[in-house]
Amino acid sequence: MSEKIASKTAMELEDKYGAHNYHPLPVVLAKGKGAKVWDVEGKEYFDFLSAYSAVNQGHCHPKIIGALTEQAQKLTLTSRAFYNDSLGVYEKYITEYFGYDKVLPMNSGAEADETALKLTRKWGYLKKGIPENEAKIIVCANNFHGRTITIVSMSTDPDARNDFGPFTPGFIIIPYNDITALSKALEEPNVAGFLVEPIQGEAGVMVPDDGYLKEAYKLCKASNVLFIADEVQTGIARTGKLLACDHEGVRPDILILGKALSGGAYPISAVLADDDIMLTIKPGEHGSTFGGNPIAARVAMAALQVVKDENLADRAEKLGKIFRDAMKTIDSDMVEIVRGRGLLNAIVIKPKNGKTAWDVCIKMAENGLLAKPTHDHIIRFAPPLVISEEELTQAIEIIKKTIISFG
Repeated sequence: MSEKIASKTAMELEDKYGAHNYHPLPVVLAKGKGAKVWDVEGKEYFDFLSAYSAVNQGHCHPKIIGALTEQAQKLTLTSRAFYNDSLGVYEKYITEYFGYDKVLPMNSGAEADETALKLTRKWGYLKKGIPENEAKIIVCANNFHGRTITIVSMSTDPDARNDFGPFTPGFIIIPYNDITALSKALEEPNVAGFLVEPIQGEAGVMVPDDGYLKEAYKLCKASNVLFIADEVQTGIARTGKLLACDHEGVRPDILILGKALSGGAYPISAVLADDDIMLTIKPGEHGSTFGGNPIAARVAMAALQVVKDENLADRAEKLGKIFRDAMKTIDSDMVEIVRGRGLLNAIVIKPKNGKTAWDVCIKMAENGLLAKPTHDHIIRFAPPLVISEEELTQAIEIIKKTIISFG
């Protein structure tokens, strides 16, 4: 039985023994259920971060936890040196669920992005005929695809890049939401793919213009370039559709998923593509000891089934509109911009009397709601999609009251 620990002690332990690579809000959580979490002292909060959209299905969803605990008592890991009785069942389920020929299972979002990059380059050499080591991949400024060396090589965020070079070559960085820039970059003959977030989450929930994704996809097709969608944060019902690309009827050539693929219960990610792309990778060329393990397979199926059974995409669409409409009525000049789609939303905060987005988040936590700033002046609001309309209304009142309290 684990010992009870005070918030102050827990924070001191992390500070002393853990790397200082995060700057958390001073809240120590001990329990979660649905759209709410509780700290070690028992104070209740609305969770409006959802572990960066990993907990779309709510904390500790009984069907997902049930699948995890049932499988954990039978078989946890075989590695891919052998077959197991769960992986093939999962592969059939997820490929039919999203409509692709094949899936390559991994563990984290960054691993899935790396997998997509390798697939794109391999396809570029074997199928498009790009000369060896000359493949280019177009990416967007202010992207966030993870924190590996190769991924930060395509970042424009100084925090992600400073003192981590030398960087991996082969990327063309263009402005986000700029079709003209994409069209020009596609003139380069050795481009294999275009990697894009349908909505840039970490950049502050940057929603592109209507038609951007559809036009980008068409341009890629015309240039025989793969359209690669990083839906790690935007996918699995978060934006009001199963995938954010569905808002424009775009079917990516390579689809990258993670986070809510497990409902926050386990590290699971996946890359989906059709045979022409996926089968360019042969045995021994890519893999993961834990990727596709039996627990992951059973948990992911349960998590995806919950999304379908509970109509979470429709809920996100409906509740997101209610949320944005309410945020636009806040009578404060601190609220500069409200934007988002589904239940992935953000408020741009204008500092007032020396108070910033961080101060607003600290005050919201005191009032019983957890959210986190991104880029100092933006607060992202992304509650679990299982939140009820009544709970959302209560949460909206906390947000309004908090922001108005700054004068």
